[in-house]
Amino acid sequence: MSKITNQLNQQLKNNRENNLIKDETRNLWFTGSEIKEDVETVKNDLIDLKVGHGDVVLVCMENNGVYPIVVQAIWEVGAVVHPISDTTPAAELQQELNEHPYAAMIVKNDLIDAASYNRSVTIIDEVNLATALHLTIIRDQNVLGHIDQVPMEDDLALIMNTSGTTGKPKGVGITHKLLKNAVDHDIESHKMTAADTTMIVMPMFHINAQAVSLLSTRLSGGKVVIAQKFSASRFWNQIRDNGVTWVSVVPTIVNILLLNEKANQAYSDDIRLRFVRCSSFSLPLDKLTAFQNRFHTIILEGYGMTETASQCTLNPFDAPKVGSAGKPFKTELAILIDGKFQAEADQVGEIAVRGDHVISDYLEPHPDSFRDGWFLTGDLGYLDRDGYLFVKGRKKDIISRGGEKVAPAHVENSLSQLDCVKEVAVIGTPDELYGEAVTAVVIGQDIQNQNIARKAILEHAKKTLAVFERPTKVVFVRDYPRNPTGKVLRVKLRDQILEEAKGIGA
Repeated sequence: MSKITNQLNQQLKNNRENNLIKDETRNLWFTGSEIKEDVETVKNDLIDLKVGHGDVVLVCMENNGVYPIVVQAIWEVGAVVHPISDTTPAAELQQELNEHPYAAMIVKNDLIDAASYNRSVTIIDEVNLATALHLTIIRDQNVLGHIDQVPMEDDLALIMNTSGTTGKPKGVGITHKLLKNAVDHDIESHKMTAADTTMIVMPMFHINAQAVSLLSTRLSGGKVVIAQKFSASRFWNQIRDNGVTWVSVVPTIVNILLLNEKANQAYSDDIRLRFVRCSSFSLPLDKLTAFQNRFHTIILEGYGMTETASQCTLNPFDAPKVGSAGKPFKTELAILIDGKFQAEADQVGEIAVRGDHVISDYLEPHPDSFRDGWFLTGDLGYLDRDGYLFVKGRKKDIISRGGEKVAPAHVENSLSQLDCVKEVAVIGTPDELYGEAVTAVVIGQDIQNQNIARKAILEHAKKTLAVFERPTKVVFVRDYPRNPTGKVLRVKLRDQILEEAKGIGA
């Protein structure tokens, strides 16, 4: 049996009468014995359905207390978990099922009919689980199943979709060994112990929630509180009431907590978080400092991705550097410039990584993403003289303006400092003279005062950005086209802005 499944079972055995996992929506804690009993029930259901070694099980559920039980049970029969967004519409789910041979599907109630449509299926409805009011397992009888078998280290544990910016995700296969290595590094770098309690507010179909929060906490012996989703007004009460010691978030959540009146009113000085882990992109100095001062904790920023089973770099507790993604941790990192891998300071190029937690290929071949044992991330960045990584943005997102190269992430970090900006995405749009215009697409805090906000944005850009980096266009929208993980689909956004401009011109 793989080390992960062994350690998960050992945690349950060591904590038979202790609370380990809480479903925050139902306000229920579950003990090790309750979790173990439910794992065995779901495991036996899968065996009865002839779902076993190497079979892929699609999981499409909201964050809840049964999610970790489902994942563990699937692993124990040697099958593979493929989690997808619980917001997946019925038509998209059916397309996914038509394109890939899933032996079984575990989906939320309103997708059961869509998952069963035009298929020969066997359905098991579980209603006696401690961790769930109801759980439905759908077996596609047209897909050949296998007998159950304990998973080995090189067997796949997870299939995850990348959060790509083009709208077409790549399939990432993560083995038990890769996942265990990544989790061990997370535990060590975050100094996790059995005294820790984390709260999951990130979606469970994402590697951040699966590896950094759930598995790392369980394998370090800690407790897990699972919220259905992030709520600014309830956040600090949830942290206080559950004794949460750390939480993983994204910069958007940091910004919301700073601005939300109910969140600020709910916070009190008796709350003591060891740290808040923040990833996706670097926070501006003023917002990072404001959050740390207001809420009396530290923010640890890092860099990672699905292909590395979570993190590659993390700011050290004792020496964080604002604006950076920290130092490589149990990861080799190089900068690819003109076809050569190098680690010279202050040289911008494509970030490349390798290590015992990094994939060596996608499920479908993508040879351009790998070279000489390195995974090419597609992100641009540089290492400073102290070895800290600074991420400049996606390689393919770079805007070429009059021969100058503009990194959207850099411009976004600057403009997001403004209180009138709720979210900002910077894209390149056609410009007859300069090739591309730097276009800021903004979701404003107050949609009624766009002219005032536009003026503030342009004035702020003059003070903080080089001439070629400053937006020449500012467009306001209500939301962006996004992929299931919430990342902005920049190609679609660009097309949307150009189409709207064409309509105005007409």
